[in-house]
Amino acid sequence: MDIVFIEALEADALIGVYDWERTAPQKLLFDVEMGFDNRGPGASDALADTIDYAQVAETIVAICRDSKFQLVEALAERIAGELLRRFPVATLSLRVSKPGAVPAARGVGVRIVRERPRA
Repeated sequence: MDIVFIEALEADALIGVYDWERTAPQKLLFDVEMGFDNRGPGASDALADTIDYAQVAETIVAICRDSKFQLVEALAERIAGELLRRFPVATLSLRVSKPGAVPAARGVGVRIVRERPRA
């Protein structure tokens, strides 16, 4: 399976369980890998035949902008579900990092892997 990816996408979200985290949006970083057969767009050279990176990024940013989740895990599930629904991907790996959440770490977060449900 080929992989279409977006690396280190930044988006702001109101997220966290502590009161101080609920006062202002925080920066999150996203790495997305989408399993997709690239032979069609490779042959046609047409955007309509592939996954539009800009639309994927806009989807993630919009979900983050509207989110009020407490947990990064819940946000990741919401994003993964929407990407699988909106785009023709077979598999999805989504890494969400919350920089600064733990002072001694560069970031903390989750990585989830999902597949398109079989019909």
